Amino acid sequence: MARKANSSSVTKPNKVNVLFLNSLVLIGIILTAVPFIYMVTASFRSQGELYSLPVTIMPREVVGQNYPKLFDDTHFILWYGNTIFTSSIRTALGVYFAALAGCAFAKYQFRFKRFFFFLVLATLTLPFHVLLIPLFIMMINFGWVGDYLAIIVPGIVGAFNIFLMRQYIESVPDELMDAARIDGASEFRIFHSVVIPLVRPALGVVAILTFVNTWNDFLWPLIVLNDPKKYLLTIGLATMDGPFDVEIGAIMAGSFLSTLPIIFIFVLMQRQIIAGLTQGAIRG
Repeated sequence: MARKANSSSVTKPNKVNVLFLNSLVLIGIILTAVPFIYMVTASFRSQGELYSLPVTIMPREVVGQNYPKLFDDTHFILWYGNTIFTSSIRTALGVYFAALAGCAFAKYQFRFKRFFFFLVLATLTLPFHVLLIPLFIMMINFGWVGDYLAIIVPGIVGAFNIFLMRQYIESVPDELMDAARIDGASEFRIFHSVVIPLVRPALGVVAILTFVNTWNDFLWPLIVLNDPKKYLLTIGLATMDGPFDVEIGAIMAGSFLSTLPIIFIFVLMQRQIIAGLTQGAIRG
């Protein structure tokens, strides 16, 4: 009987804790989902209803004028294509070079290796705003202002991506690389044929992080791009918020459409992303 009492006293607090944690998760889901749902429904509201009170989640009257207005009155399709182009190129190059740097720090010995790795990690402590002026001066000297190179090249490799790849590549057995060297494979062949296939979860994490950061970037593209037809989505949607005419419904429609690639990529790669984050966190 004493054992039964002890077991019941142990399970009751556990049930309470589980219920409390589930309640917190539910509250977090609601706080996260409601603004997104309102953004979607707001794209089907009239301009007058958007300013009316009380605020409702679902529209009182569904209208479809915001989407035609978005496509007809702006360069939204161009902005969308520009954002996909820059995000894809920067992601592909960022993943490759982060993997290269991570492999070098994880599997090769060279002078000042620890110092250089510490220097890479030290860049994480610098806010991007500190680098704006010197980086902009560099873009002027290179003649890249107004060009997509100013967006793609400076942000190709991030310190966190290098750190993540280094931690993950350390788990690759040295014996596999040594066996490839005995077979006559070059170091680049070893990297592409041995290392890359074994670190795909980490590559997926780096890819999604780089793509999302590039897709949502606002400040730097706003500084270096000056042609409205070359704007990215973040800048283009911001220009629709003018001092005399603010088309909130069209802005909400554009914001909703701009989230679709991120949602698609996460749904497509969520298992690989979670595996890469959890496994990479315990390596090293």
